[in-house]
Amino acid sequence: MKVSFNELQGLSRKAFSGVGFDDGDASDAADMVVWMEAHGLNGIQSLKRSLAFILEEDQSHSPEIIYQDADLCVVDAHNRTALNNASLAIELGYAKCRARGLSVTKIRHCHNRMLIVGYLSRVARRNMSVTAFWRDSHQPLTEILVSFKAGEEAPEICMYSLDDIPDDTEPNDGITLVMVNHVNLMPDFKADQTLNNLLHQDKHSMHNWQEHALAEGIEVEPEMWNRLKELATRILVESSDDSRQGAGAGTSDND
Repeated sequence: MKVSFNELQGLSRKAFSGVGFDDGDASDAADMVVWMEAHGLNGIQSLKRSLAFILEEDQSHSPEIIYQDADLCVVDAHNRTALNNASLAIELGYAKCRARGLSVTKIRHCHNRMLIVGYLSRVARRNMSVTAFWRDSHQPLTEILVSFKAGEEAPEICMYSLDDIPDDTEPNDGITLVMVNHVNLMPDFKADQTLNNLLHQDKHSMHNWQEHALAEGIEVEPEMWNRLKELATRILVESSDDSRQGAGAGTSDND
């Protein structure tokens, strides 16, 4: 089935509220998922794979800043999804970069890391360059690089495997963010190493995806759409005189 960008965004926001996200985190999470889907980065599939895990999380347990100085901050996400843990770390890194010109932010013990890309697009639209990288798997050792140029909505994304694995490498479930205020920081995506290059998605193809999604709608599996509606009903208000007259939250975007 096909739904509009706004329909998917509205229902996703209510579903995240139903899961227990705070209002701001629910809006941010919905924006991230829909942004990813509209740019051809499989936001809905990423959410589908992680939904059972998210439902088991304690949503009252906030991320924790475990170190910071003028240029660096380290945030522990406590093995929870990036969907409701990334905003604190990103905004902290953004503020430090504005003040100092460059900042490094590390988010530790974080899952669903690819979904952070939608949030980083906001940083770029606020005229700041940002590069994120993380290791996605260890067998084989795979790294992902995401780089936004200041002012641009879509990034360059590259996923590649490493031929030379360091002897002391260890599994890593974190993300490193580098933000730069006045220059564009674009990494070398090693495009010439085609045999080792697992994915290279450029901003032009993502822009085309977005135009198609806005014009033609977004394809969503009926099972997943119904699952989101089921989660959204958790925020329905208890029965009262007002609700019996038609007030209260629902699963329509007009609520």
